[in-house]
Amino acid sequence: MAQPSISQQHCANAIRALTMDAVQKAKSGHPGAPMGMADIAEVLWRKHLRHSPSNPDWPNRDRFILSNGHGSMLIYALLHLTGYDLSIEDIKNFRQLGSKTPGHPEFGHTPGVETTTGPLGQGLANAVGMAIAEKTLALQFNCDNHAVIDHRTYVFAGDGCLMEGISHEVCSLAGTWKLGKLIVFYDNNGISIDGKVDAWFSDDHVKRFQAYDWQVLEIDGHDPKEISEAIEEAKKNIDQPTLISCKTIIGFGSPNKEGTAATHGAPLGEDEISAARARLGWPYAPFEIPHEVSDAWNCNEKGLEAENLWRQALVSYRTEHPALANELERRLEGSLPKSFDETANQFIEQCQNNKEDIASRKASQNCLEKYSGLLPELIGGSADLTGSNLTNWSGCIPINSERGGNYIYYGVREFGMTAIASGLALHRGFIPFTATFLVFMEYARNATRMAALMNQRSIFVYTHDSIGQGEDGPTHQPIEQLSNLRSTPNLAVWRPCDATETAVAWKHALKRQEGPTALVFSRQSLQHQERSKDQVDSIQLGGYILKDCEPLPEVIIIATGSEVNICADAVASLHLEHIAVRLVSMPCVETFLKQSQDYQDAVLPPSVRCRLSVEAASSDYWRKFVGIDGKTIGMESFGASAPGNILLDHFGFTTNNVIKTIRTML
Repeated sequence: MAQPSISQQHCANAIRALTMDAVQKAKSGHPGAPMGMADIAEVLWRKHLRHSPSNPDWPNRDRFILSNGHGSMLIYALLHLTGYDLSIEDIKNFRQLGSKTPGHPEFGHTPGVETTTGPLGQGLANAVGMAIAEKTLALQFNCDNHAVIDHRTYVFAGDGCLMEGISHEVCSLAGTWKLGKLIVFYDNNGISIDGKVDAWFSDDHVKRFQAYDWQVLEIDGHDPKEISEAIEEAKKNIDQPTLISCKTIIGFGSPNKEGTAATHGAPLGEDEISAARARLGWPYAPFEIPHEVSDAWNCNEKGLEAENLWRQALVSYRTEHPALANELERRLEGSLPKSFDETANQFIEQCQNNKEDIASRKASQNCLEKYSGLLPELIGGSADLTGSNLTNWSGCIPINSERGGNYIYYGVREFGMTAIASGLALHRGFIPFTATFLVFMEYARNATRMAALMNQRSIFVYTHDSIGQGEDGPTHQPIEQLSNLRSTPNLAVWRPCDATETAVAWKHALKRQEGPTALVFSRQSLQHQERSKDQVDSIQLGGYILKDCEPLPEVIIIATGSEVNICADAVASLHLEHIAVRLVSMPCVETFLKQSQDYQDAVLPPSVRCRLSVEAASSDYWRKFVGIDGKTIGMESFGASAPGNILLDHFGFTTNNVIKTIRTML
């Protein structure tokens, strides 16, 4: 393989040295990928990447995603060397508690890290979302030769990223959507944890990506000239995403371990590091970077210059298009229009006054119809279930239209869809939503978790929420999924009981910036619930008293979604028998538990130990609310194939069974 010039080699070797030293000091980590991709990184970050280390959040920066996140020392070395707020002490604290250099890159934890990576393939999927965001924003805001949104998304990916099924989902879409500003570097080193990959990964990746309608370039990943020329060629192609297949040597520079799995996920050892230093011509002490190398790497001045040029262009844009400039600024900040709360509250009041019995999935579509007119940043779609999830509205336009669009036909790609949405959210300028049947959130489970881990405002619409969906049978009837979602930290899960609660749930999801929200809706019609104004106002608290008694209740029923109706009927019957029963509607447990203890105790008095939860899903989650003296009516098995009303009766979700259960409890 051709060797880089001394200056470039020295710059690349700085990455290798910092990687070897940090992994060795931590006694854990993955040196192989950073050492193998150092030459590619040096060319990209020093010659092509448009970024501003002093302002990592500059809106028009190029995005860089390390999808093979186990090689995290690569990005930490790059951030430190180019001038980001990441010191040599931070590098020395690699993988230590509270450090800015965790084992895998974490968004919001380290300046310059665009997304949390580690679960392989998801960084690539996030990057597709970012590329969609850039292209769509550009179509919506660029005009009259003012290209205020104009940047690229670069990805480093390894064999594992391309083996994961999510890579097929998102790369297929990237080609279909002609995301020409997406450039992916494939670290084609032929090695994974178990050894040489040709025994289990023999795909012709060139033909594979060409079949996705990508441009594919093949280069020597250790030749700076080839690397730079490939990047230039990729930049010229605005109609196709580009895969640059880089033939590399894992652990490059390690005399006795390079090219083997021994460099993948373990320290090289002091003796091997000394030998690597000699071979690479790196005579410096651990964690020492000579001034000439530091100066060659520092990108602060160049970054500020690029950022200032953009800001000057933005001034001109604002002069000619003030309304567009203000709207772009609002959307990039993530703030909602000033009129949003007032308009949303009026809509919620209308839903309450309409007294309409409709499926909550249809009520959700009505919310989209209303809220989308207020929020041009709302973008989303369904995994080939638009007509079932009811996620379209009169103003939706498919992406890639001349106006940019706001609706995404994802096809049957639940996992890729959910990870793409995180990329849209991370980019800024959009509030993304996705949709599928609740049971199929299982396909997207890890991407849902990652959205919560990154605190991203992403909205997951899940319909067909129980056995009440009927004839499709147990393969399509969710049982354990609600508990799964509710057990995920930082994820708010709403299961509304009628159109009013649905409107509140959507409002809450759109306003919530500290994490994602799951909105869980029914296929079947739900009965409208009568409420006072105070009760309507209390829905936003996550749980509230829907039906009450005098004096203190003997028993409390806690219900969600479609089961609230049968419980309301049961309460009415029990009141006629002079049994003091309170019905609590609990559309969002997470929100309820954030209220003051006084409010929680007022809704669920600790002295009332006779409690019953009713939800057509796994019941174990509710035991912390009903206690050892309480009972649950829930699903203890999978469902069956039959009409929904027959199934609800068969499994005990009836007014009579609620009454019977309470009588036995009393």
